[in-house]
Amino acid sequence: MNKMLERAIAQATRLPEDEQETLASLMLEEMASEKAWDESFAKSETMLAAMARRAKERHAKGETTPLAFPADK
Repeated sequence: MNKMLERAIAQATRLPEDEQETLASLMLEEMASEKAWDESFAKSETMLAAMARRAKERHAKGETTPLAFPADK
């Protein structure tokens, strides 16, 4: 365990039990969410690469239009 996590856990142990439960729940939810995103991106890597390749090809052929943002006007 790294030093920052050790400090965070040491601080968390001084919280009331209900706040510890809330913090633990938030941490577990965040870790599960990160894992789900990682898995989702891993599954779509081939498709995303193909889409990027196609976008570059279309841009090289002049088939794309630059985006105009309000700050650019």
